[in-house]
Amino acid sequence: MGTGAGAARSGEPLVRIRGLRFARGDNLIFDGVDLDIPRGGVTAVMGPSGTGKTTLLKLISGQLRPAAGTIEVDGQDVHRLSRSALYRLRMRMGMLFQSGALLTDLSVYDNVAYPLREHTGLPESMIRKLVLMKLEAVGLRGVRAQMPATLSGGMERRVALARAVALDPDMILYDEPFTGQDPISLGVLVSLIRDLNDASGLTSIVVSHDVAETLSIADYAYIIADGRVMEAGTAAEVSDSRSEWVRQFLDGLPDGPAHFHAPAPDLVPDLLGEVR
Repeated sequence: MGTGAGAARSGEPLVRIRGLRFARGDNLIFDGVDLDIPRGGVTAVMGPSGTGKTTLLKLISGQLRPAAGTIEVDGQDVHRLSRSALYRLRMRMGMLFQSGALLTDLSVYDNVAYPLREHTGLPESMIRKLVLMKLEAVGLRGVRAQMPATLSGGMERRVALARAVALDPDMILYDEPFTGQDPISLGVLVSLIRDLNDASGLTSIVVSHDVAETLSIADYAYIIADGRVMEAGTAAEVSDSRSEWVRQFLDGLPDGPAHFHAPAPDLVPDLLGEVR
């Protein structure tokens, strides 16, 4: 991970979250969550839709502020940083958005070059070499002249990954990277996330509800729901959990602690219009 602060703090987690509380209106998303992201590995954060997985990434990157608690990245309290310090910290983070979020008016090449042009003073000759190497790493150097509209969904996600690693960040945040992918594209993305993490010494946070794919590459995993951590441990430990709630999620059971029916009054009075 380089020779800067990250290397000097190698015995500590890269991300340390304590007592996190966050709500949207009356909806409490996190209620006193503690969570550590170890350095140099792939950490999965899983849970059903609507449990705050993407919100967690936004809190880690300082896009949202918690109601209470602390979020530290490499020892820095994210929400106490000045604007300029937060900007510098974000330069050390890559982000793979769920949609890919490529700039549709730019070619594949220019999408990957964009962060290099925006945030460095490198000459175009050096940018060209870096862009081609990043595209080679995701197997798409041959489509560099194409526009995003001509790409398949899987190819678009891989170009977005090349862009996310363009600045050689310390950490990559993956927001539902496997959503909407065919089996081949999904397999490619799973391998890429693991291989890029190991080859570059990255720290990866993968938020997802795709159980098998995510656990297959995770060194450590959290399952979150109802504002708290339901289970945490290595991928094997989480897979062997005896928690009724965790088993329902991992096994895809239609009913259990997470109820099929949303809270509602009794059906007959409701049908007869007796419920106010």
